[in-house]
Amino acid sequence: MRLAPSAALCHVKTVMILSMEAKTVRANQPLILAVPKGRILKELEPLLLGVGIEPEAAFNDPSARQLQFATNIPELSIIRVRSFDVATFVAFGAAHLGVAGNDVLMEFDYAENYAPVDLKIGACRLSVAEPRDMVESDDPNRWSHIRVATKYPSITRKYFAARGVQAECIKLNGAMELAPGLGLCRRIVDLVSSGQTLKDNGLIEIEKIADITSRLIVNRAALKTRPVQVQGWIDRFQEVADAA
Repeated sequence: MRLAPSAALCHVKTVMILSMEAKTVRANQPLILAVPKGRILKELEPLLLGVGIEPEAAFNDPSARQLQFATNIPELSIIRVRSFDVATFVAFGAAHLGVAGNDVLMEFDYAENYAPVDLKIGACRLSVAEPRDMVESDDPNRWSHIRVATKYPSITRKYFAARGVQAECIKLNGAMELAPGLGLCRRIVDLVSSGQTLKDNGLIEIEKIADITSRLIVNRAALKTRPVQVQGWIDRFQEVADAA
């Protein structure tokens, strides 16, 4: 049924009002900061305190099962997720800010994410490694096709494609060091810190793809729609990171 002109105009106005109200509600909701579980979180905690964020007690309780936490700042809550998921939560607007390694940012390459602050924590490198007994006879300059086990297939393909090498990637989420010894592939691409895990599994780092640190990331739309709040946190984290 076609609406009369006056009714149609009223309908359009109603839709516009509801849309504006929805945006107002979202704008008035607390900001959400996504942080990664695990090792990086321990390094992040002093920075959180440095910018004035104190999570509720359950945040530091190993027996707590909750994943979202209130803070001493009513306008800010924290969610704790897998490190690989932080960038996704922020990119799709489920979180306004987050802390993610640039390995994750490079792998997913979400246009919606903006990484203004290098927090200088979680320092390591993303590298290529292979069995120790291959090193003397292997010449990376002669590679044309390689099979690689990695958690980072996108980064790996791009890195080798830039050298004219076709990389066949086997996606693993952990225990990469087992792959060469069990015949899954001859090389891996993984994060390396001290190199001890590689050494213990008979592997040697042969090429570095990128240096890795954790960054403060923000959702670009949130920065545009809530500039005072979001930019305020960017400035606080930058100040604390610079002073570290």
